[in-house]
Amino acid sequence: MVEKGHEVVWTKQSQKQLRQVFKHISKDSPKNASKVILEIAEAVQKAIPNPEIYAPDKYKTANDGSYRAFEKHHYRVA
Repeated sequence: MVEKGHEVVWTKQSQKQLRQVFKHISKDSPKNASKVILEIAEAVQKAIPNPEIYAPDKYKTANDGSYRAFEKHHYRVA
């Protein structure tokens, strides 16, 4: 039996936030901005084979447990 693969879905909002974070950090350090984005991408890749390493998304309405969320870097863009 073949298991169904998992998929990571980036919402438009999450894509926008990622771009904002990169742009903001790049003002002071393009190198650090790239590092942060790479670390986030690596953390997301870890979830593909084993999504249970991250908790279910507590903010997702009617989440059956298939939506996961995590914070790699807590960063607020004004």
